[in-house]
Amino acid sequence: MPGPRAPSRLSLPFGLGLALLLPGVAAAQAVPPVETEPEEEQVPSETRTVVTATRLPRPLRDVPATTVVIPRAEMERSPTLTQDALIRTLPSAATFRRTPSLVADPTAQGLNLRGLAPSGVARGLVLLDGLPFNDPYGGWVFWRALPRLGLDHVEVVPTGGSALYGSAALGGVVQWFSRPITGPVLDADVSAGNLGTGFAAARIADRWGRVGAALEVEGLTSNGYHIVPEGQRGRIDGDTPSEHVSAQARVEAAATDHLSLSARAGVFREVQNGGTQHTVASVDLAWFAANARLRTDAAGAFELGLYGRTQHFAQDRARVTPDRAFETRSALQDVPANDQGGSLVWTGPELALGGRHVLAAGVDVRRSHGRADELLFPPTYTATTLYARNTRGTQRSGGVFVQDLYTVSPALEFAGTLRWDTWRNFDGRQLESFANGTTTATAYTPRTASQLSPRMAARVRPREWLTLRASAYRAFRAPTLNELYRPFQVGTVLTAANPDLGAERLWGTEAGVEATGPRGLTGRVTGFWNVLDAPVTNVTLATPLPGGATRQRQNLGRARVRGVELGADWRVSRRWTALAAYTFVDPVVTRAPGQPDLVGRQLPQDPRHRGALALSFDDPSIVSVTAQLRVFGPQYEDDLNTRGMGGAAVVDLFVSRHLFWKVDAFGAVENLFDRRYLAGRAGVDTLAPPLQARVGLRLRDVFSESSARAAPGAPGR
Repeated sequence: MPGPRAPSRLSLPFGLGLALLLPGVAAAQAVPPVETEPEEEQVPSETRTVVTATRLPRPLRDVPATTVVIPRAEMERSPTLTQDALIRTLPSAATFRRTPSLVADPTAQGLNLRGLAPSGVARGLVLLDGLPFNDPYGGWVFWRALPRLGLDHVEVVPTGGSALYGSAALGGVVQWFSRPITGPVLDADVSAGNLGTGFAAARIADRWGRVGAALEVEGLTSNGYHIVPEGQRGRIDGDTPSEHVSAQARVEAAATDHLSLSARAGVFREVQNGGTQHTVASVDLAWFAANARLRTDAAGAFELGLYGRTQHFAQDRARVTPDRAFETRSALQDVPANDQGGSLVWTGPELALGGRHVLAAGVDVRRSHGRADELLFPPTYTATTLYARNTRGTQRSGGVFVQDLYTVSPALEFAGTLRWDTWRNFDGRQLESFANGTTTATAYTPRTASQLSPRMAARVRPREWLTLRASAYRAFRAPTLNELYRPFQVGTVLTAANPDLGAERLWGTEAGVEATGPRGLTGRVTGFWNVLDAPVTNVTLATPLPGGATRQRQNLGRARVRGVELGADWRVSRRWTALAAYTFVDPVVTRAPGQPDLVGRQLPQDPRHRGALALSFDDPSIVSVTAQLRVFGPQYEDDLNTRGMGGAAVVDLFVSRHLFWKVDAFGAVENLFDRRYLAGRAGVDTLAPPLQARVGLRLRDVFSESSARAAPGAPGR
């Protein structure tokens, strides 16, 4: 679905500091004394509220920075199968390469917002109900770990968010929200399609007075496709099969009228094949979170959140002959990691002083630890051949913030945030083992750094139909343990780690205007300008390193990323909705000490032009149809801009029809016209997904006495 959309695509202010379990989330999801789940489509757009930006439920019209919201109803009507594919329907959002998580392991699925220096490591923070969902070792995102039946909506804020969320929110935030627990409710979704795709999911929830519980499970399997173009394909190349299973359990309880408690736990297992025998990756993940929120009349609200995660990522790498007729295993990596964290946040009562003030303050901490155990299989052995490498490290981080949300009048509002972060990398070690039995141990010097992140935002409404927004911010991202210590390989290109990396820093500003017209027509324009200092980039080396790496992670000078977002939404009638969006990004390297050839080059892995157009018809008594067009321009694979990839236009389609009782039949097609285009050029060219079609059945609210479908409502974005 295309980018910012009104009336129910929401625009938010970015004005709060980090709480890893947001008090706003708890406020929105506190155990309600209701028996049936409200139909989100029936909520008038002007009364919709959001919580990500201010930790307080706010009407969408009153927030001073751009945010896009995809509600649950739109998720259900989306042709996409995975969460990363859903996010990529927004022109301002992308993952590192054009390949989806069905055929790309998480190390190539980093979140990228507004073209801000794409890489395998996400430069945007992903949250689930306030819990940071980026992996603790590499900053990767396990998109398929979230069962879609358990998701209520997602909020995407494509602007520097460190003043709100600290490190990892350099380029913005994507936050998923779980569905409210009501009941008894049973939902199920089963589908099958070409490429050997099979999908099954179920969700059951119920409520007993003040206590509610929900269980969500999901499984997917696919044979994938031939990812190497036919002209380069060899005997070793085959399909890219993958499978995953995930499960999540949640419990909520209103202990008193003022105290609410919640807890969740989840597991995830994923196995993927990159198209050859020795390009296999797997992920095993388990996580938990617990939350307590106390609301008082005099002192405001207090929220305590705790979370933890343990995971294991494993990856095979291959050595391939030039004709791709033979391959041998070149390396085997095991990457176990874990993290723990917590936050305490206070949101004060409303104060009257020249208007209305709402203050918030909090503190949060996080510890991440991981190691990479690498077994190498060189083509030949000598006495000095390196055959094993073991690295490890620990990172501790924390931050404190304060915010003032100042409403001068209904027409004018300011949001000011100031956050201080500190982090420390320590216990960094590398042990190299050689064929002659000798070892070399290297202990990396502990490093400590800190960052001050301010943000100011304003919202002005001179006329009822006109809203102006502007903000200025500073953001940062500390290097991950993966970037500091773990080398990696894509195709035939080996990239070395760098324990001397520093933090990336961003200065930016954005300004926009939104206007509403007659007959449900809304348009918006947002311009942005970002300057990224010392971005961590995979730099092509003039001379390969002794281990054979031809690239290395380095803090590369400076890059300027500027652009504009356009969006228009038209509620043609109760049944028809038209949505359009376009994002232009101009990402250019402006300073590169030691690499003068990079100055003036475009940042790789993101096109300058992306657009989307969608048309929806929704009538429960007839049919529901969504057709969307996604267009993206040419881009480069590498920092030197020598490996170009052309643009493409892709059409997706979703159709559903109510059959009987609470059963719907549906069909979904991604890449309807089977458009073939490149996704990567790292040593060998790789293709983006071909036509993917599936048909299935959905069961809705089996135990509920409500009708199978609600009447169509406001457009989703």
